[in-house]
Amino acid sequence: MSKSPVALLLVIDAVGLSTLEYLLGKYPAAVKLSNLSRLGLGDIVLPGFKKRFAPGAAGKAYAARVTQVSATADSLVGHREMMGVLDNRTYDLFPDGFSAGYLRELEKRIGRKTFYNKMAGGMEAIELNAAEHERTGQPIAYASKCDPLIQLAMNEAVIPVPEQHKIAETAFALAMEMGIPITRAIARSYIKNAQGEIIRTSNRHDAVLPIGQKTLVDILHDSAVWTVAVGKTSDLVNTAYHAKVKLNREIFLNPALGLRFVHPKKKDTNPFTIQGTVNALEAAHKVYRPKGTFVFTNLVDTDSVYGHTRDVAGAVKSLEEIDRTLPLILKNLGKGDLLAITADHGMLHREDYGYHNNEPLPFIAYRKGFDRELGGLKTGLMPGLADIGSVVAQFFGVAKEYNAIVRENL
Repeated sequence: MSKSPVALLLVIDAVGLSTLEYLLGKYPAAVKLSNLSRLGLGDIVLPGFKKRFAPGAAGKAYAARVTQVSATADSLVGHREMMGVLDNRTYDLFPDGFSAGYLRELEKRIGRKTFYNKMAGGMEAIELNAAEHERTGQPIAYASKCDPLIQLAMNEAVIPVPEQHKIAETAFALAMEMGIPITRAIARSYIKNAQGEIIRTSNRHDAVLPIGQKTLVDILHDSAVWTVAVGKTSDLVNTAYHAKVKLNREIFLNPALGLRFVHPKKKDTNPFTIQGTVNALEAAHKVYRPKGTFVFTNLVDTDSVYGHTRDVAGAVKSLEEIDRTLPLILKNLGKGDLLAITADHGMLHREDYGYHNNEPLPFIAYRKGFDRELGGLKTGLMPGLADIGSVVAQFFGVAKEYNAIVRENL
């Protein structure tokens, strides 16, 4: 069987370059990022931080600073820009929560009361209200501190996951009917472990703003390139994938890979996402896919677990663990395959919370067996994060179609 091409786009959530520099400035100990160093990450930080990295890529990878051109620093907006969607709209937050009329109608449609209705961080809202939710069965409704969306937190033991997903879809559809400018409604699924600790799970569901145009994922899908979403990418770029991978049980972690949880209470989900990515890459080379495979992965812990909580040490350790697992990924790429690494936005640490931030973002591209010229693939052809999609499009021979969808929005 002849080998088919494989491209992986790996998004390290909320680790823009200004965020990375902030973390390095606040973390005095040595930082173990040897694999990202070899891919050139240390070459694109500000000069004062270069000494924290091992010597760079020595010509083996392309590394650059890019700036998102879309208007809002948001996970949905950033991921969509990578796939060719430029969004000049701005979105407001909801510091006073949502209107009584909206919530009354939502409660009528879902057959449950809601409560809380304040702006809050995700874990904060759940920890403050879990007992009341579990006593009454009422979803915890709250506004995000950094994204234009409504979140509805629910314990999987109280409200079944399928119902949670339906609640999120209903909340979003109603907001669109009423002209409420949100980009998403999220069912924030959580469980409690044997020790009573709250753990948010990958069963979360995002009901999201329609894209309104073709994306790179659609172009690849239509061209018979096998498309795989790992983690939350399919919630953000919500279009046609051949496969969606969301693992959330330890039994599915292959002990031979040595994947590790960073959080002492195992609140992180990156081990599951790395496992899902490895699974997708292994399948890409074993299953007949004549036009190749595109894998789109988001590693969320540096945002949801350690970013909004302003946990500098946790964020650094999470990044180190991502770095440690990179050889597992590189091992599953064949000669000529493409790895791209970036972030969807940054994370500005303020006194009260970590807020999404529009800042320079890393764009690392490595084509196994080639130098930083990427075997003829060209960079700098499209603005902002759309240039990442441009490189992937060239790799799969669909650059003409991709360029057309981007230029429609320039």
